[in-house]
Amino acid sequence: MRHLLIALALALPLAAVASDNDVDKINGDIRIDAGQSAGELSTVNGDISLADGASARKADTVNGGITLGQRATIGSVNTVNGGIELREGAKVNGEIEAVNGHIELARGADVSGQVSNVNGRIELDAAHVGGGVETVDGDIDIGANSRVEGGILVDKPNGGWFHHNRTPHIVIGPHAVVQGTLEFRHEVVLQVSDSAQIGPVKGATPVKFSGAQP
Repeated sequence: MRHLLIALALALPLAAVASDNDVDKINGDIRIDAGQSAGELSTVNGDISLADGASARKADTVNGGITLGQRATIGSVNTVNGGIELREGAKVNGEIEAVNGHIELARGADVSGQVSNVNGRIELDAAHVGGGVETVDGDIDIGANSRVEGGILVDKPNGGWFHHNRTPHIVIGPHAVVQGTLEFRHEVVLQVSDSAQIGPVKGATPVKFSGAQP
């Protein structure tokens, strides 16, 4: 992934130089309280959480998860070996990227850029993604009433450390909209609601379903 080297660089000793509202830690969690603002947040072996209504410029962690509370806002989110959760109404103005971690977007969550991982489930619940969804080995659930611009890409494994050699399961739920190409560079199971709207499909054959779930 594009930012993997940047994220892995967090495993090196962190620089002491930071602006007043930046937070850098090793072996520790970072929490921004409700309604508070922060700069760049980075930690190794720790979680990052923004409480309801909090904001920050960006969050990066290695061996930790990242959680955005309701209506929290941030510029970008990156993690290695950890999950990412956006609660109701949370907003990311850039991209979300995880390696070996699930990504969950709750109702009303909004990501302007791309949502991507290598392994782990990506799940949208009536959420919006403006820059497409990408994975290698992860399942993708574009839940009911969700909207994705920029299509979906399931990339070909490169045989590296993170490849699990599995068949991803892709579900496009009722009344969901995926604009752009749905491209699959290795085998997947693709199931699409009969009320969903999707763009062109490359590399897979959609299987229609009715009802809330396949």
